This record gives sequence, structure tokens and C-alpha cells, in this order.
Amino acid sequence: MTNLSNPIKKNKLSPKAFATLLLIGLIMGANHVCARFAFNDGLDVTTAVLARSSITCIIVALLIIIQGVPRNIGKKHIKYLCFVGVLITIQSTTLYASVARMPVALALLAFNTYPLFVALLARLIYKETIEKKVVWIMPIMLIGLGLALDVFGATSGIGAQAQWSVIGLGVIFALTASLSFSVALLLTQHGTPDLDGRIRSGITMGMVAIITLFICIFQGGPHLPAHFSGWVGLALLILLYGTGFTIMFTIVPRLGAVGNTSIMNVEPICALVLAWLLLGQEVSISQVAGALIVVAGAILLGLRK
Repeated sequence: MTNLSNPIKKNKLSPKAFATLLLIGLIMGANHVCARFAFNDGLDVTTAVLARSSITCIIVALLIIIQGVPRNIGKKHIKYLCFVGVLITIQSTTLYASVARMPVALALLAFNTYPLFVALLARLIYKETIEKKVVWIMPIMLIGLGLALDVFGATSGIGAQAQWSVIGLGVIFALTASLSFSVALLLTQHGTPDLDGRIRSGITMGMVAIITLFICIFQGGPHLPAHFSGWVGLALLILLYGTGFTIMFTIVPRLGAVGNTSIMNVEPICALVLAWLLLGQEVSISQVAGALIVVAGAILLGLRK
């Protein structure tokens, strides 16, 4: 998920707002499960990103027009947004590539380590102090991720080498998505803080659509699903992502919940349940425990000042 909206002062989280944020997490988790259905039926990753980003760009553009958002874009903004557009293209493509190669929830959990990358990169690039909360949450989240991924192959019983031959490429893709998204967030924070989040997201999604269109053409695509079930997965992928974005930019700000959007990090848990019900992707009790640790850590990091 690529929420690049403006930082807004925290407000008290009402039950209605809390339920809305959980709904967004469910919608975004379902988006990735539907993507796996489409990938299993012949849809390629680039085509999926092209379809999703194109429709989302159109939705955000309509919101900008309807809501009369001021379009005060300067040369500095364009420079940073070009970098952000490339990074979000990498993030979107590699995350879907991970979802296509390993259990959906585990791919999202590996991606959800991005708060750690943000903290580390902010320290390295901008010399920001790493807060004590981040320092003690960091190893706990990594332990949880190790449990969720079953890095030693203990739960599966196949050993570490065989386990990594199964999940290794998917994990690399997910961590690449996490790292590129982290850099995009930092560039957004430091390069375009005065630009409306809807403008940022609209331009970013437009750039992602243009870049992936050229990649699709270069690859001889687009490569679409072969059967009806795959087309349903693609249609739901687009619908759910567009719906999630629309809710995020129209309803959430009115609920006074923008400062608490870290609750949406329950997305991997929603995906875990949906993937189990719809795709038959089962995980062990220890992997579920690891998933809960990672999600709890991400929420705690998101709730800090």
C-alpha cells in the first residue's frame, strides 16, 4: 500500500474511525489475495501494476477535481516526485512479485519491516536520532519475522536450505519493496512536505502507470489471465485497491483518524486469514505468533510521535 498523504496532527481515535481503518487493512489484504488468484492464471506482475496504478491515478485525479485541491506544484516537487515515482514502481512490482512466489501474508509481513528501514535510513542520510522505542522494537520485529518465515525450516521439517530455496526469492523481492518504499517515504517527507497528499499520490501513480506501460510493451505484453477466474482476480484487485485509496482520501480525514493509520498494518493478518480461506495457504501456530509480533511492532512504531 502506498499512502503518501500529509502528516496531520493526531486526534482521538473513535470506534467508527478504528473500524474504518481496519476495513482498509482488510481491503488491501484482500487486494493481494486477489492478485495471487490472477497470477496463478497467467497475469504477469507488470500488467497487474499497470492496471492498478492507472485506475488509481484516475480515481485520485477525480478526487482532486471534485474536492478542488490546490495544484501548487513547483520544480523542486517535480524533481523529488520523479525519484518517488521510480521507487514506488520498484516497490509495487517487487511486492507483487513476492506475492506471486510465496504465501501472501508472509510476503506482506516481510514488506511491513519498512518502518525499520525508515528509521535506519533517516539516521544514515539525515542524521536523525533513532528513538529508544525503535531500538528495542527492532530486534523483536526481526525475531517475529524469522518465526513467521520459518527461516530455519523447523516448522516445515525440511531444513533451512530447502526452506530458503522455496521462499528465498520471494523474501528478497519483499525486502526490496520494503527498502524502496522506505526511501520513497523519506524523500516525500523531506522533499515535498508542503504538497497535498492527493497531488503527490496522483502524480506518483501516474508515473508508475507510464513506467510500467513501457515495461509491458518491452516485454511483449500485457500478459492477461487465461481464464474467467483470473479475470475476476484482476478485476477485484483493481476494485479493492481503488476502493481502499478512495476511503483513505475521502472518509478517513473526516473521521479524525489520519494520525492513527498505523492500525492499517493489520493488513498481513487480514491477508493471512483470507489466503487460508480462499487459497488454502496454511501456516503453523509459531508462524502466526511471529506474524502477530511483526504487526504489533509495526503498529507501535506507527503510533510514536
